[in-house]
Amino acid sequence: MFLKYFTVNLNAKVTLFFIGIAAGLLAVLVAISLYAFRSFSIASATEHIRTAGEIVRVHLTESMINGVIDKRERFLQRLVEVQGLKSARVVRSPEVEKQFGKGLTVESAADEIERTVLAEGKPRFELITQGDETIFRGTIPYIATSSGNPNCLQCHKVSEGAVLGAVSMSMSIDALKEKALITVAGITGAVMAFVILMVLLLRRLLRPISDTANAVEDAVQHALRGDFKAHVEKRTDDEIGQIATDMNRLLTFLDDGLNRIGSNVARLTERTPAPGENLLTATIDMVEGLTRAAHFKQAIEEDEVKTEIYQRLSNTLKSEFGLQEFSLYEISSNKKQMKGIMVDGEVADTCRWCDPQILVRPEACRVRRTGHVVDGITTPDICTSFRPPAEIGERHHVCFPVIQSGSVGSVVQLIASPAQQEKLKSQIPFINVYLRETAPVLETKRLMESLRDSTLRDPMTGLNNRRFLEEYVETLVASVQRKRTHAAILMLDLDYFKMVNDTYGHDAGDAVLKALSTVLKQSVRSSDLVIRYGGEEFLIILIDSQGDAAGQVAENIRAAIENLKVQVAGTVLQKTISIGISDFPTDSDTFWQAVKFADVALYQAKEQGRNRVVRFAPAMWSDTQDY
Repeated sequence: MFLKYFTVNLNAKVTLFFIGIAAGLLAVLVAISLYAFRSFSIASATEHIRTAGEIVRVHLTESMINGVIDKRERFLQRLVEVQGLKSARVVRSPEVEKQFGKGLTVESAADEIERTVLAEGKPRFELITQGDETIFRGTIPYIATSSGNPNCLQCHKVSEGAVLGAVSMSMSIDALKEKALITVAGITGAVMAFVILMVLLLRRLLRPISDTANAVEDAVQHALRGDFKAHVEKRTDDEIGQIATDMNRLLTFLDDGLNRIGSNVARLTERTPAPGENLLTATIDMVEGLTRAAHFKQAIEEDEVKTEIYQRLSNTLKSEFGLQEFSLYEISSNKKQMKGIMVDGEVADTCRWCDPQILVRPEACRVRRTGHVVDGITTPDICTSFRPPAEIGERHHVCFPVIQSGSVGSVVQLIASPAQQEKLKSQIPFINVYLRETAPVLETKRLMESLRDSTLRDPMTGLNNRRFLEEYVETLVASVQRKRTHAAILMLDLDYFKMVNDTYGHDAGDAVLKALSTVLKQSVRSSDLVIRYGGEEFLIILIDSQGDAAGQVAENIRAAIENLKVQVAGTVLQKTISIGISDFPTDSDTFWQAVKFADVALYQAKEQGRNRVVRFAPAMWSDTQDY
């Protein structure tokens, strides 16, 4: 605003500044001229009176010699007329009065000035104002001297240097004042005419500068609003014209560059520019959004597991976009289930905003089924599974698929109230950028988890393998020790399993193992571990279980296997199983030693006739025995 005020008034400011300087100079000039004319008038009047005084002195001397001194008054009257004086009179000093008498009445000192001049012998001059008239008065003494011919001392009996008398004359200087004022007025008029001419020339010179400054300021204001199409007219061929040319080149360059940058960034964000929006601000916002998204990707790439990535994405939705209501879902690897990961920024496995049916039947989720964004703001009721709680009021949703390996791997659901939906719609392009950066990282983590899971799981039965137990055992032992609880270890082995492979083939053996695995998983809790330990040998770890409870579980498993019928190649197979039990840390405070004791108990079950459960006892263990 200040810049606009300055540029609009540049011409006027410079003009006023110049006029101020000219007025000051003119005032000084007038003051000096008046002072000079006054000094000249006074000096001129002084010399005029001195000349007249000398004429009087000479005339009086000659009159005395010629004997016509009595006619001195007439001479003074003529002198006044000829010399342009207002008055003239002669006064006698006391010394002359002593010698020749008082003389004429008018020749006596009439005022203090004349008496002072007679006493001091020095001339006195002064300005006197009488009404509207200015009078210059001079009183000049006559000093006795022996020089000259005739000398004063021949007639006057006084000492040399004595005051013989004085002549007092006055004259009007109004004529001189009038001439001085006329002259000063003429000078002032000439100077003012010169100043006006200079002001007009200055304004003519400043006009292109002012107009160019206004045009540049207007172009800058347009540029701040994102419009770089303004044009500055070139008015001169000097530096000002070059400024206009360079400004136009700069605006064109910025317009082209920002349009290219904006178009490229808009393609990256899949954002459609709004009509009349500020191009510069929009481009800056998009670039800053991409920068933050790049930092976000760098952060999630360094996260260890998918849970951390989901947590970071949740925090970003809250802090970066101000969202408080949303859900994150993950599709299971077999595509048959959806799992809730985050709900409204908190870790949760529930479903708040949709029909819980989608968790067990993902096809009910429109995003999971179509792989497309579902916009419940633009098209309300598009998804029949969206069911927000009735008590919170009206809500709308936008759901995004996170594509992994060509299919929907995760779903991000954003919730907005009617007052928030426009803001959410404007944020969708930027949220898409974050999700696009998140997808490949989630896919990488999923593949790594799948790869790791494949090394820890038996591919045929789907049970964890021995390597899994080796990696998990430290966590298991630490948990048992921290909670001061027990873990029952069951070692299981099918009886005469080799006969199945030899008689019916390995396919039949695999079918029996798969059926056995199913029974084992169904016979224990989800917190317990079922491990294929090797061949037809299995290991079960019952967490927080010991004694009779563990024995009862083992007996149930034995009975279930005994009653299990497996259809194989037109025949039905029935097998039995032997089970050995040990307790950690009761039997041994070393986990692997407790596993060995369960194996020892299993050996005893085999020795005692198979199809039975045997609990480990210390008497069974001997370092010299082979198992």
